[in-house]
Amino acid sequence: MLSIFQKKTNSELESLINSTKSSMQNNYKDMAQDYFKDFCKKYNELMESGALNDKQKNYYSEQRDILTEELKGFTHKDQKPYWH
Repeated sequence: MLSIFQKKTNSELESLINSTKSSMQNNYKDMAQDYFKDFCKKYNELMESGALNDKQKNYYSEQRDILTEELKGFTHKDQKPYWH
């Protein structure tokens, strides 16, 4: 039963990562930031609950760092990124 939960966890986080990247590719700046904010929230929840194993923690931490870097400056001209 634990493996079913972990599979669902992966799909939720993967879906948020994919939605963030897709929004970035389509230049949907607000939507990309929203998806990334949701990803970070869900990642933190899963970290606090202990639902992620070490391999998952490392992978999603790396993905968060990559997306954080890619989203720097990915805003409208006068908008500040609010996912910080």
